[in-house]
Amino acid sequence: MPRELTKNISQKIWIASNDDKPLVRRRSGWGPLLAKSPTVLVMVGLPARGKTSISRKITRYLNWIGIPTKVFNVGEYRREAVKYYSSYDFFKPENESAVKIRQKCAMNALRDVKSYLTGGGGQVAVYDATNTTRERRGMILQFARENAFSIFFSESVCNDPGIVASTIIDVKVSGPDYKNTNEKDAILDFQKRIECYKACYQPLDPDNYDRDLSFIKVIDVGRQFIVNRIQDHVQSKIVYYLMNVHVQPRTIYLCRHGESLDNLQGRLGGDSGLSPQGVKFAAALARFVEERNPTDLKVWTSQLRRCIQTAEDLNVPYEQWNALDELYAGVCEEMTYDEMKDKYSEEFALRDKDKYYYRYPMGESYQDMVQRLEPVILELERQVNILVVCHQAVMRCLLGYFLDKSADEIPYLKCPLHTVLEITVSAYGWKVKTISLDVEAVNTHRDRP
Repeated sequence: MPRELTKNISQKIWIASNDDKPLVRRRSGWGPLLAKSPTVLVMVGLPARGKTSISRKITRYLNWIGIPTKVFNVGEYRREAVKYYSSYDFFKPENESAVKIRQKCAMNALRDVKSYLTGGGGQVAVYDATNTTRERRGMILQFARENAFSIFFSESVCNDPGIVASTIIDVKVSGPDYKNTNEKDAILDFQKRIECYKACYQPLDPDNYDRDLSFIKVIDVGRQFIVNRIQDHVQSKIVYYLMNVHVQPRTIYLCRHGESLDNLQGRLGGDSGLSPQGVKFAAALARFVEERNPTDLKVWTSQLRRCIQTAEDLNVPYEQWNALDELYAGVCEEMTYDEMKDKYSEEFALRDKDKYYYRYPMGESYQDMVQRLEPVILELERQVNILVVCHQAVMRCLLGYFLDKSADEIPYLKCPLHTVLEITVSAYGWKVKTISLDVEAVNTHRDRP
């Protein structure tokens, strides 16, 4: 929980520091201290450098930690303006009519960025385009000055032809521009499109021309980073996130502990051991892991007994995280919902009204849990193959990140006992497969009232 409380009279909010990041206490609970002005995150780089993938990942992460963020992809504006894509000729610098269309699309996207940040409740707008010339970036900087927005550039540089070729095949060829084109012709056309941009590409220059700008260069998908003039908390969060994510193929397995004795009685929280069915699930999970045999698998559990007992049969070393402990119900710990409703009827009603932001007396909210799970997410992004054995609320929050779910949806995601979620990386996000291990268990899901 936050420490070193001080009061900011002008803003009438409480400000706290908790070791590594500032928090503010709003009516809804503790949350990140946002930048003084809205931020436009401007992507830079040649086509097929992963800009759109990065844009979507950052947007998902910032929304998950409570910073309202939206992507504005200029390519989508171009596809709306030009219904039928013919060829790479559209991207030639000397194609004056096409240049005008692309310029108009860029301006339309900035218009919508302004609406989102000034009247749409947004804090960060991700401006996803190539932005490969100083002239274009200068236009964006002028736009930001006129509207008092902060600008942070993220440039994707990739000199590995294998990565570029893979991106073209996996993402671009299957995209909307080439839906009626055979793969060979699509690859050739897109390669020529890249050459059109290379002719006028001016990378960010940290030593001279762009030394006063705030930016991060991501080189060869995270092999190297160049970071320049970080200005605020939001930019710092973006940098830290980008320096932890990778795009290597991998699988993340999420599951809850085996059925516990408290589950049988419908009790909140607690630290009971496994029921007989829970013991059967632990054995089934061990067989599942042995059959899948993922390379260099890591296993994480909470520090509560039911999770540890579930992991003991795996014959794999496991690491305990207190950040993975179940949501703490405070004075309602180890009560049933009926007992809570009888003893704390007003609290019960408040929780039903807004489950994500509701905080148990002397306990936690889902929002609090997201804050403590942030280091877990960043570490998950760094890993290759991993199994996380956790709890219902924890699993909902983690799944909410991977599936880009809203605060309203997260507390009602279905995460049944004795079921494994297999999450694999895909071009623009994650694919989730639900695998039941066929061991009966009680249903602990409570539907939205």
